[in-house]
Amino acid sequence: MSSVKKHYGQLLSDIYSWMSGGFETGIRRNTEFFNKHGLSPKGSGVAVDLGAGCGFQSIPLAKAGYSVTAIDLDPKLIHELKEQSKDLGITTVQGDLLDFDQTINSGAELIVCMTDTILHLESKKKVTSLFSKIFSALEPGGKFILTFRDLTYELADTDRFLPVKNDENIILTCFLEYEPDTVKVHDLVYKKIDGEWTFYKSFYRKLRLSQKWIIEQLSQSGFKKTEESVENGCITIICSK
Repeated sequence: MSSVKKHYGQLLSDIYSWMSGGFETGIRRNTEFFNKHGLSPKGSGVAVDLGAGCGFQSIPLAKAGYSVTAIDLDPKLIHELKEQSKDLGITTVQGDLLDFDQTINSGAELIVCMTDTILHLESKKKVTSLFSKIFSALEPGGKFILTFRDLTYELADTDRFLPVKNDENIILTCFLEYEPDTVKVHDLVYKKIDGEWTFYKSFYRKLRLSQKWIIEQLSQSGFKKTEESVENGCITIICSK
């Protein structure tokens, strides 16, 4: 049985920055996102990045003045984050984001969980548990930002095969298998090493969570929704305590 941790460790962490368009592109994209939504420290200044990866969210938040704790399961991505943010004072934690409340000592002004991270959890029950923990961890008026894709709509036949990114040395594509509660994502990578192509493959599962269901669960956890948008298939929900 594959898992998110195993999938990233065996395949995705090595190419994560590359598949995202490059490290600087990822930083710039999220800097623009946070600026667009007018985010800057106004309370405690404490921010928590759940599923921080290599720092695409954490680094812009730290540069904006937040005291950031970045949490991710993958040691390679955490190492990359540390290397890219040596002068920013970001606290890094290699661990399960569901245990984030054990790593912060005070209320957070901002918590983010972006780029499909919420879909990596094993069940809806764990999603609702995380929402409750996030609500409890936020200071009064604190904000939670969530981004994800709604995978409840099924692609059919050859539309399930998705080219992701390629250059002269790496080709990444994936195909999707739909299950009742999850999507089985098969990532296929070809790498040219010393002039020869080598094939790597792995899979993991993402939850199929609808936008409506997510909003209902956030509301039940006590959140007030302040903003909701959809752009290029990515759903953004900003809510407050």
